[in-house]
Amino acid sequence: MCSPSVLVLAEQSFQRGALVTALQHLGVDDILQADDSERALTQIYRAGGVDIVLCDLSNTTVNCLDFLTQVAENGMAHAVVLCSELKPELRRAVEQMTCLSGLQMLGVMSKPTQLYRLQEILSRYSRRRPAPDVESAPHSRLPSEEDVQRGLAQGEFRAWFQPKFDLKTSAVAGAEALVRWQHPVRGLLLPRDFLAAVLAYDLIDEMLKQLLEQGMTLLNALRRSGLGLELAFNLHASQLARNDLIEHIEQLLKRHGFPGWTLLFEVAENGLLDVPRTTRENLLRLRMMGCGLSIDDFGMGFSSLTLLCQLPFNQLKLDGQLVRSIEDPRTHAMVTSTVALARALNMSLVIEGVGSHVIRDGLVAMGCSFGQGFHLARPMEAQRFLRWLQESDSPT
Repeated sequence: MCSPSVLVLAEQSFQRGALVTALQHLGVDDILQADDSERALTQIYRAGGVDIVLCDLSNTTVNCLDFLTQVAENGMAHAVVLCSELKPELRRAVEQMTCLSGLQMLGVMSKPTQLYRLQEILSRYSRRRPAPDVESAPHSRLPSEEDVQRGLAQGEFRAWFQPKFDLKTSAVAGAEALVRWQHPVRGLLLPRDFLAAVLAYDLIDEMLKQLLEQGMTLLNALRRSGLGLELAFNLHASQLARNDLIEHIEQLLKRHGFPGWTLLFEVAENGLLDVPRTTRENLLRLRMMGCGLSIDDFGMGFSSLTLLCQLPFNQLKLDGQLVRSIEDPRTHAMVTSTVALARALNMSLVIEGVGSHVIRDGLVAMGCSFGQGFHLARPMEAQRFLRWLQESDSPT
């Protein structure tokens, strides 16, 4: 069997060189290397993915973990080896990290690099992929830049809409626009199959603009039927560093004659770890236009209470992974604390991943008002969503 392809992510050139040399001694020829997560992502996109990521946690813990999260979500690697001096409790925690779900954890190496230990860890590697979940097909290599550009030019990226509900009354409280790629060869693709590539090729703004236009088409159809709705769109934090996208959103609202509150923008909590001045200003511009701002995947990132108080967000969106064990006392403590925090900050709270009536009832009992999830309604194409809204007085 041929040797696996490996990406070495290490900040220090000496450590990186030692790992590369050790891999070469073990017969590994296909080796990529990078000194930070951004360069690592660029390398892995261009290569179309690798078998194993060998990541040095020293001095780059946050960047490395964020990189591994993206690798796991987008199927760009099969397995991971971590290299660091970790205390036993930290080693156990790292090996069980939920952000590595979907990656085969081969082991944690101590320093300095020991050839026999690296050989032992690599021998655990298996090319068997994890079983796909119910929402998607198995991961495959990321698309090329040319393929993404062609898909955008052909209008293959489409907005699907998943309703948000008032959990107490079952009334529709809005909808989130979720991107899908209707690929002519690979079929319907979910964001995990292409979003990392769209970001890497700096085509995320163009994709969002197309989704916004599709959202406006839906809102215009609803307006003709006498219905109004708040639509939520996902924004990557990097998009807030440029003024032209904010100006585009403002002109879009004016051109279609919709008030700002019609649109809500969700920004992942991890993207708010470091918020430069331009990003803060553009967040404020969106709020001054009347648009809503939501911190997405709340509870899964690293934003501080200070940032929550300083930034102009008016909604928290709790990640669905945190409410799966709804009867666990720790889940109860976490949810009720978040409910209290949202109320204290005068923010609304939306719970993702409402996957059963037990979860829904438990959330209502804990004081949660809004939610979305497969138990309530699945994402739908625009025309189907429009018919669903028009035909349902109080959908559940």
